Amino acid sequence: MTIITEFRLQSSDLPLVSIPATLPPDEIMCSHSLCLEPDAQVFLVEIDAALDVSEAQLAELEEVTTVTPFGERNDTTVYKLTVELDDSISPAFDPERFEGAKMKSTTITADGWHETKFFKDYETFHEFHTTFENSGVSLELISITPDETESDNTAEDLLTDRQREALNLAISRGYYESPRQVMADELAEELGISQPALSGLLRRGERQLLTSSLSGREYLNTLSR
Repeated sequence: MTIITEFRLQSSDLPLVSIPATLPPDEIMCSHSLCLEPDAQVFLVEIDAALDVSEAQLAELEEVTTVTPFGERNDTTVYKLTVELDDSISPAFDPERFEGAKMKSTTITADGWHETKFFKDYETFHEFHTTFENSGVSLELISITPDETESDNTAEDLLTDRQREALNLAISRGYYESPRQVMADELAEELGISQPALSGLLRRGERQLLTSSLSGREYLNTLSR
């Protein structure tokens, strides 16, 4: 059974806490992350545009290896940051350990991360909790509840993890808006894949959702007679 958890992670070694600790914002939002290799991860972050945090300021942070501006969105400036993870916590951010865990937007302050996350079951969350604690990161659980909408999302469950990741990113970045707010090549860059690969993921994911959603409808049977 899928569960929804809300928790706080606390450690000075957590990625990106150096931004609110040393620069003007009290908090930043992380809307997407992608593991490049065991000790490096890409984060898509949003910073209040009124605070005028510069690309150069972000690039000067010790943990940040590259900075790519992505423009403004809802009064925030969006950056893609490649971060070198501390050796002590890099195992905790290995996505292969927690394939059943899906991140929602995370609030990051100088004290740590405030995060809501979906896990495929309680055992996966327990493993996640234990791994972070063993890496020296304190986890304070705020709430844990079953996903009440799980029975209504059977079509989504048929997606591969990569298809779901691509579709979620496309929706959150406005790819399906009219007019589009982001192009396919930009989404592909965020995911670290080619544009044709991104287009294939979206196309197969869309087909799966449509097929699963429509196949059980009464009127389809009527039309096929």
